Amino acid sequence: MFRHQGKSRTLKHNLRIATILSFVAGVVNVSGYLAFKQLTTNVTGHFALFIKDVEGFEFWKGTVYFLYIFSFLFGSFVSSFLIEKFKANKKLNVFVLPTLLECVILISIGLLSNFITFKYPDFIICSLLFAMGLQNSFVTKISNAVVRTTHLTGLFTDLGIDISQLFFPKLHHNREKLKSNIKLRIFIILFFFSGGFVAGFLFSEVHFKLNTLIFAAIILLISLFFDDFRFSIIKTRRKYTRRTIVG
Repeated sequence: MFRHQGKSRTLKHNLRIATILSFVAGVVNVSGYLAFKQLTTNVTGHFALFIKDVEGFEFWKGTVYFLYIFSFLFGSFVSSFLIEKFKANKKLNVFVLPTLLECVILISIGLLSNFITFKYPDFIICSLLFAMGLQNSFVTKISNAVVRTTHLTGLFTDLGIDISQLFFPKLHHNREKLKSNIKLRIFIILFFFSGGFVAGFLFSEVHFKLNTLIFAAIILLISLFFDDFRFSIIKTRRKYTRRTIVG
């Protein structure tokens, strides 16, 4: 699911990566809000607050929201830069690089929260937004902009459009593709909510606090390991099949 691109990518691949990454985004979203009372997976609200402060001539106050927005943007840039830089290396799964970087950020914040009190929470918020920028960028590239996992505004918009088109079969003939899109969007929404629910329970009831971010990173690492292990098995089977045919 982290390897297939273009025509080789199927609905199954998109569903797998969408469920995992939307769950992780849900965990980060709720964990960040419970810890810092700020959104940590998207920048729509921050942009509105930034404009509000600028309009009121509170430029210094607005700088914080600008940094939030820039962090998400910079995460997206770094993710895409890494993918483009190492794309020529056929032996390397380029999507692993931004994923591992995201895991390092989440684990670091989770571990540090057990030993120190964050005196500069804005820096942590920027780090989480950077991580979500990384994630949103590489999942957008790997799925050819079909999957987005860090915010729901566009998803609900697209879902509403797709459902409305079901009522006009004469205008929209490719019903299977339409139903596949609806299924994908519903899965992303459900797993985003599930991640948020699990994070809220672990954060508040089990008192995991920001260790919930470590939980999210572990899910990502397991999915990476499983994907790589599965790909190795497939390659081994193909080699064995070729040898059998040649022999």
